[in-house]
Amino acid sequence: MLRVGLLGLGLEAYWTQFEGLRERLVAYLDEVERNTSARSRTIVNLGLLDSVERSVEVAHQCRTEDVDILLVYVTTYTLSSVLLPVLRRNKVPVILLNLQPASAIDYVAFNQLTDRVAMTGEWLAHCSACAVPEITNVMTRLGMKFEQVTGVLYDDPACWNEILRSCHSAHNDVKS
Repeated sequence: MLRVGLLGLGLEAYWTQFEGLRERLVAYLDEVERNTSARSRTIVNLGLLDSVERSVEVAHQCRTEDVDILLVYVTTYTLSSVLLPVLRRNKVPVILLNLQPASAIDYVAFNQLTDRVAMTGEWLAHCSACAVPEITNVMTRLGMKFEQVTGVLYDDPACWNEILRSCHSAHNDVKS
């Protein structure tokens, strides 16, 4: 059975600044878990990585959980250093998920927000693509095998088919 380590990336500094952002991103991660669960694989939900210290803990947990592949969901802007300890310690294939919660920000609702902090928090909830180039650069420099899937978290069957195909391919690689 394929053991899939699922983790989301965030930035700890945001949690006290943007009310509800962390909970929203955790809900996104839970949606990924629901969409990737199957009898042929065990999903090990490692939660949000939001600091280097948390990444060191999760790197160890990945090894003790014996994960075969990592699904890394970039939920918002983050630093590559947040993911680096996991990548260095676990030499397993990575599927990098660049999934927006919607195909576009609802700018009508966004522009009605009167609080700039709330506006920034809303923007951060739609900002996963911002960190993807930095993270892919680090993975390339480490010589790591990875795939990237870009799409929409909700209502994007083609995206989910691609993710599930990647998981199936990883399962076949692990079996051989």
